[in-house]
Amino acid sequence: MQEIDIVGGDPGILAVPTPRRFEAPEFIRNWTPEERHAAEKRLKAKIDLRLMPMIILMYIMNYLDRNNIAAAKLAGIVTDLNLKGSEFNTAVSILFVGYLLMQVPSNLFLNKIGKPSLYLPTCMIVWGAISAATAACKGFGGLIACRFMLGFVEAAYFPGCLYYLSCWYTRKELGLRTAMFYSGALISGAFSGLIAAGVKAHMNGLRGMLAWKWLFIIEGVATIAIASFGYFILPDFPRTTTWLTDEERQLAIWRLDEDIGEDDWIDSQHQSFKVGLKLAFSDIKTYVLMFMLFGIVASGTVTNFFPTVVKTLKYNDVNTLLLTAPPYVLAVITTFLNSWHADRTGERFFHIIVPLCFAMIAYILAAATTHTGARYFAMMLMVPGVYSGYVVALHWISNSMPRPPAKRAAALAFINAVSNTSSIYASYMYLPSASPKYIVAMIVNCAMALMAIVAAIILRMILVRLNKKLDAGIFVEGAINSGTTEAGKKGFRFRI
Repeated sequence: MQEIDIVGGDPGILAVPTPRRFEAPEFIRNWTPEERHAAEKRLKAKIDLRLMPMIILMYIMNYLDRNNIAAAKLAGIVTDLNLKGSEFNTAVSILFVGYLLMQVPSNLFLNKIGKPSLYLPTCMIVWGAISAATAACKGFGGLIACRFMLGFVEAAYFPGCLYYLSCWYTRKELGLRTAMFYSGALISGAFSGLIAAGVKAHMNGLRGMLAWKWLFIIEGVATIAIASFGYFILPDFPRTTTWLTDEERQLAIWRLDEDIGEDDWIDSQHQSFKVGLKLAFSDIKTYVLMFMLFGIVASGTVTNFFPTVVKTLKYNDVNTLLLTAPPYVLAVITTFLNSWHADRTGERFFHIIVPLCFAMIAYILAAATTHTGARYFAMMLMVPGVYSGYVVALHWISNSMPRPPAKRAAALAFINAVSNTSSIYASYMYLPSASPKYIVAMIVNCAMALMAIVAAIILRMILVRLNKKLDAGIFVEGAINSGTTEAGKKGFRFRI
């Protein structure tokens, strides 16, 4: 915690904040470096095994339930519900209205109650039920209502998990774990096409229901079943969980304290909605990160209509759905490699802008030609180009605003919410009349990627300047352990 010295006993005059000195628990101080390394390695393996598989599986279902409407279009939903004009596109975009409204309140609530093991699975059961209920829709009105409520409830999961991970892992570990977590979205992107192809080929008309209905029912019921296991598997925060031994818990807490120089989540009394929002909205980095993430997500809105874009290659519906899988498989590989290298080097900037440059090349190529081979090559680059940099950008948020946790929770949710507003307007760039090149969409995607690169440049300049202040011994808000230690090592530094 920061300590504020009151000058002359007058509470109205505050001196420069001074960082509180932390001391490791005695058993940690008595360890040799080798013993400490071995203990941390065992702890991280235990956390990874308990935490990562479950949240990845939950995110696979989150992304499937959100984006299965794109596959449903090829499975008959448009004709069955008699959707006209841009009604289907409106059904896609309305989800993100609900998604936008709920993210900040949800993350602040999660931070306040400190019970992710209860909150996240409960939200998942609710959105699974809504997704399955979509199969009962009889027209445009019912579809709109289901999609809006689905986005409203699903909003809890993604920013909530980003915050959740930042409460368990240090800054140098967060990048790879964020990539592991986000691989759920990419894996679901690959499997959604395969699942839809199977349902379309073998279940269309089964028990009198079209394939698109079975798609929502199967994936919604599977979501509910998987969520029920989350109650028993997911831990809470390091300080409050009973799943670790006392020694492991103290080590888990100390690792985070040592990384930043300040306590993270302590208890619900220390979390303030108002303070968290105020700190996040008064930090210029919040807005620069917002523009960067908005640009990346806006450039990647093509994934909301990826089966439709791939359909322009003029293959049948089943083969089109199968062809959507390889770009996502490649994206899983490139995202892992990019995030692993970003963590290994501690560098963020180039690991974001280089993939975005490949995405820009892909959009230009897709808008310039109708050649099948060239267009599919562009599609192979689109998904990896956007999301390899996106994952690094996500943990750059936590790296840039690590404490206090209420500020981090608010910033993560606000930035993610605003970035997803692009999906509201993007739906109308993929109307049938724009096929096959979708020139306007590709130009906008390219421009948004460029905007993200410019924002990344500005953020890097800000962080370099702040690090220079820290080197000079000048206090910087949010950089708690900002001085130079007695051993001559530098304290907290922003990762650039």
